[in-house]
Amino acid sequence: MAASVDNRQFTHLNGVVHSFKTGRSDSPVRNGHQNNMFTPKKPILITKEPDDGCSSEDEDENEYREMIVKGTKELEPSLVNDFPAREFPVTLVCAGNRRKEQNMVKQTVGFNWGAAGVSTSVWRGVPLYHILKRCGVYSRKNGALNVCFEGAEDLPGGGGSKYGTSIKKEFAMDPSRDIILAYMHNGERLTPDHGFPVRVIIPGFIGGRMVKWLKRIIVTTKESDNHYHFKDNRVLPSHVDSELANSEAWWYKPEYIINELNINSVITTPCHEEILPINAWTTQRPYTLRGYSYSGGGKKVTRVEITMDGGESWHVCVLDHPEKPNKYGKHWCWCFWSLEVEVLDLLSAKEIAVRAWDETLNTQPEKLIWNVMGMMNNCWFRVKTNMCKPHKGEIGIVFEHPTLPGNQAGGWMARERHLEKSGDTAPSLKKSVSTPFMNTSSKTFSLSEVQKHNHAESAWIISSPNNSVHGASSSLSLLAPIKEIVNTRSVALVPREKIPCKLLAMIAGGTGITPIYQVMQAILKDPEDETEMHVVYANRTEDDILLREELDTWVAENERVKVWYVVEIAKEGWQYSKGFITEDILRAHVPEGSVDSLALTCGPPPMIQFAVQPNLEKMNYDIKKQLLVF
Repeated sequence: MAASVDNRQFTHLNGVVHSFKTGRSDSPVRNGHQNNMFTPKKPILITKEPDDGCSSEDEDENEYREMIVKGTKELEPSLVNDFPAREFPVTLVCAGNRRKEQNMVKQTVGFNWGAAGVSTSVWRGVPLYHILKRCGVYSRKNGALNVCFEGAEDLPGGGGSKYGTSIKKEFAMDPSRDIILAYMHNGERLTPDHGFPVRVIIPGFIGGRMVKWLKRIIVTTKESDNHYHFKDNRVLPSHVDSELANSEAWWYKPEYIINELNINSVITTPCHEEILPINAWTTQRPYTLRGYSYSGGGKKVTRVEITMDGGESWHVCVLDHPEKPNKYGKHWCWCFWSLEVEVLDLLSAKEIAVRAWDETLNTQPEKLIWNVMGMMNNCWFRVKTNMCKPHKGEIGIVFEHPTLPGNQAGGWMARERHLEKSGDTAPSLKKSVSTPFMNTSSKTFSLSEVQKHNHAESAWIISSPNNSVHGASSSLSLLAPIKEIVNTRSVALVPREKIPCKLLAMIAGGTGITPIYQVMQAILKDPEDETEMHVVYANRTEDDILLREELDTWVAENERVKVWYVVEIAKEGWQYSKGFITEDILRAHVPEGSVDSLALTCGPPPMIQFAVQPNLEKMNYDIKKQLLVF
């Protein structure tokens, strides 16, 4: 909802044009969204106050309360005294909500909105159809086809016109749509920011139809001829840029106008750059994902789903609808969703994505669909996960949203666009299938496909190398190729499944301890599992050792857990091995190969190729059948 006028950017925010330079953009998507149905008064969607005489509630209000109704038989109804009032909550959404994701792909004519271009509050006013009936609106036969609204502010764009738009008369006269002329907001008289003295509220529509500082209502045969009615709030085909839209008059094609909102959903928890530590306490409890969802036209959101494997499988969320529908069964507010997931499942996920469904079974598209105005973006909302080291000896998951609010730098879309532009992408980096602007031709496999190969005849193991030892790459987000091992013992790809062996040799380097830790935790959770676990864990320095406290606790509490550390650079008094993994270290700290033993390893490819595989062969391990590489 934006246009460039006189080298200044403007946006219609909840139905009126404001200067972007003097206003503020959307706020961050916070994980408190799910706790409150209503948006706090201060952070609600506003930018600047009007400067055309509506800026003070203490000034003479008569001029502005004299609303002119044209195209009817009667003029100037008195809103507060002569009509019954309606009061109910409504979620207002800017049609440019989530536009910044589109701007990351290709710049639109609109400025950046994150995923917080939305608010919910209580509005009180007079139903529009009561006013039109009282005034004696004409019939369709007599040319009454559209109801036009015009605000009081003179705008610099569009030839100096006031902001205006229109809706079909059938919408305006439909009591089920709850369209009101509002004069109160959250129990108080409207402030200038919210449209003092009167604004239109059209539940289920985009904010751009809800004109503030309402001055005139005009019932006409043709739709509004206002500049902003045509040059704003349209979703044009993706090939149409601004120049083509002007030269071929795409703005005036009625099929591209936006009225009702589309289905949408967003993840608010985890928030951007939130870190979830991985330790004995956090992995014993589920993590709760949360977010919001809405749809348009009064349609109820009936389902929200989460995927952690790129859409191969979906988990149905719990929905919370704080509002009751109106007597016609329509819903005007957002709802909240939540889903408890296992932390160990988050460890294996590269991203979390959400999609919603409404009662007409409309759902969100997987991929972003670009349009020149950057409006109605409702592709799956994706949060990326990466490994991090928040504190000494600790490993964690850091979550990354696609964008940050306004012009703030950050988000995975900006990062990946930078990689694409710079061409500085590591050769082994698997580009995400969810990235709308990156080459995705390389071979990829979904989790559900991998899980089909968890039996003795065909076991697929995903490898995730690290930078700590043996000369691996410095990127924590690299994915090694999938390695297929034939005729191996069955191994659990899901942490809660049993591993059928008595002795486990577990060799890890750097963050390669993560899958080893998962397997160890799953075994220790099972009181009937007596598998012995012998861990050799290599790092560059003692400070690089991850999960050391948890590993040492397991050693102290369980006789069947043995852990031996290897560091390249050791401090004075170091009680473990110094250097690299050698045959002598493995012979001293992991069991010999036998029918009861199995080796698991995860770490940099050089470590596995030059230190693990040849030395295990010397220890009687059948590398094809008894070595599993993560």
